[in-house]
Amino acid sequence: MTFSLIISMSLFALAASLSPGPVNLVSLSGSARYGIKTGLIFVTGATLGFIVLFLLIGFGLHYLIDQLSWITQVLQWFGIAFLLYLSYQLFTDNGELNSDKHSKAPTFMTGAIMQWLNPKAWLASLSGIAAYTPNAEATEVIIFASLYLPICWLSLGIWVWIGKILGQYFQSPDKMRLMNKTLAILLAGSCVMILV
Repeated sequence: MTFSLIISMSLFALAASLSPGPVNLVSLSGSARYGIKTGLIFVTGATLGFIVLFLLIGFGLHYLIDQLSWITQVLQWFGIAFLLYLSYQLFTDNGELNSDKHSKAPTFMTGAIMQWLNPKAWLASLSGIAAYTPNAEATEVIIFASLYLPICWLSLGIWVWIGKILGQYFQSPDKMRLMNKTLAILLAGSCVMILV
């Protein structure tokens, strides 16, 4: 594997991880509301969930998907339903900063499951594997996943820090409700973008 291929894989991982999507928005809103620790726990689950998905696709799941193309449609609809549920939860949140602090906080498992239902994660995995490891050799897939792991975690971590900064500004329940409703609409809008 050449150095230029490693750089190219890293840039792909950075672009796919840093670009706005459902997991990024939940990272932002979770840390704004519940703090950096909760945001980083969610991000860790999301990163590890993505890496497991990436490795499974790299080690042969993409062949199964080629044979059973309806699987991607089913996953897409489950993913959209889950994202709309999260949007609803965010939209109806009361914005109270001190009420039952961790009742709706995003968890490690929420992050991991969200990646498996996130069409952006499936697209990033499938397109990355197809573009950079077309022969899906085990060594190449493991190197790519090893690059992706810290890049994904750090990229999502940036969204956590942005959320923390925004959370300091949105200290009143009214401002928090406004931010939550805005993020909920953006999250629901990402579902529309998935279908287009």
